Amino acid sequence: MDRVIVVGGGLAGVRAVEALRGKGYEGRLTLLSAERHKPYDRPPLSKAVLAGERDETTVDADWDRLDCELLLGERATALRLNADGPGGVVVTETAGDLPFDGLVIATGATPITLPGDGSQHVLRTLEDSLRLRARLTEGTRLVIVGAGWIGAEVATTAVKKGCAVTVVEAADTPLANALGPELGALTTRWYAEAGIDLRTGVKVAAVEHGGLLLTDGDRIEADEILVGVGVRPELGWLEGSGLEIEGGVVTDASLRAFTGGRGGSSPLEEERTSRPEIVAAGDCAAWWSERYGRRMLVEHWDTALNAPEVAAATLLGQEATYDAVPYFWSEQFGKMVQYAGHHTTSERMIYRGDPAGDKWAVLWLTGDRLDAVLTVDRPRDLVQARRLIAAGTPVDDEAVTDPETPVRQAVKS
Repeated sequence: MDRVIVVGGGLAGVRAVEALRGKGYEGRLTLLSAERHKPYDRPPLSKAVLAGERDETTVDADWDRLDCELLLGERATALRLNADGPGGVVVTETAGDLPFDGLVIATGATPITLPGDGSQHVLRTLEDSLRLRARLTEGTRLVIVGAGWIGAEVATTAVKKGCAVTVVEAADTPLANALGPELGALTTRWYAEAGIDLRTGVKVAAVEHGGLLLTDGDRIEADEILVGVGVRPELGWLEGSGLEIEGGVVTDASLRAFTGGRGGSSPLEEERTSRPEIVAAGDCAAWWSERYGRRMLVEHWDTALNAPEVAAATLLGQEATYDAVPYFWSEQFGKMVQYAGHHTTSERMIYRGDPAGDKWAVLWLTGDRLDAVLTVDRPRDLVQARRLIAAGTPVDDEAVTDPETPVRQAVKS
């Protein structure tokens, strides 16, 4: 390959650049980013940056050594693939057509916004965080739509700044979509203890000037409104390209993209055509997991950090697969909440410790196999359980539910 283009200036993009050089690629390398900043970490945006403890989170990368052309503030608008062979052209707003024979798609995701002509904040970019930070002053009435991870983190920071915080959630509990209503209900008291007005089962019709209009006709007054109801992969520029899209860019276990196909549960359907010169990584990749027997779209920092290593190897013709145990964390209400694995409603759910206390965990099992773990201020449990999940090590129910027994010692002999 003579020229590789990495589209996306987030963590996945910079890690792809580093991995390509680290694996011996010596050709021309270009990173294209819609943002004007050099790649930076996003998790601190809802924590340290919003709190005023940091002003930037730039990823530490030696761009001179990487010998990578940076096209910052330049948005990809289309992708044209060659009809007679591999490669194609990335179309941009002002830089023109950028031909390539290798492509890394790492365009991340975009926050979902709500209808209405009122002002609403989202939290995805450094500018988003700094803009919201400037508005979080003593006495500000902040309404947050969505009691998910971002909503809880922003509420935590805002209430410390003296804001009057109201959180509205369409589901009956916080985190209902991520963890289910039973576990979500356990976090309700965290809001009350922090002095936050949590209103569940509340649906928003529109964001209006000075407040929210609810579907039942009621209105909640607000000085500032943050919408934290999820994100969608940033894939509009791929429309008409021929790449298969199913939530994200459809890839095999090696993060290799396809043209054709109709989605489905297998990466090996005959109607698919592999595109070995195109890989995807991070929030926008829907990758096939042999571990879970399904396609995964994991929109968390850990995936953006580690998947590009596999994407780069695949692009260079090396054998590699990505089948990591998903992991994420959230700092909210003075607690460290961590999750590893993947679970559905079919697994058994058991508690490790008393959820009415300050430190506890939840485990999901199929038979004696540990599928997922959620921990609240039990980081050692998380680390040990994650290793057992990755190895597929069978565990003993009685031992693993005892909070005094280290998880690593709860394996079956």
